[in-house]
Amino acid sequence: MVEATLPSVSNIRAICSSDSSTEQFFLLLSTPTLRLEKIESHGCATPIGYWYDQEDTEWVMLVTGSAILAFESGNLLSLKAGDYVTLPPHCKHRVEWCSEEASWLVLHCN
Repeated sequence: MVEATLPSVSNIRAICSSDSSTEQFFLLLSTPTLRLEKIESHGCATPIGYWYDQEDTEWVMLVTGSAILAFESGNLLSLKAGDYVTLPPHCKHRVEWCSEEASWLVLHCN
């Protein structure tokens, strides 16, 4: 009988940065068809005039904190911890505002 190797265990709360002056991105998983990231925003909004415009579908969950997403259409979406949204490809959006403790899980998939 061949014994299988157990996968290693990680903890999402242990993945953090010591630099709280800028937004930090942590790659958790990457395959040819998806990318999973943890983002710590530290109160950083998207620079004025910049819009995220991804090629892939993007699933976004606010894990901690609160935030406001803005869309090119002019609509705003308020999020609290635990809220998630799926953004279709080329849905231009930005983080209008977020709290200091805002952290996200973001899944990019094609």
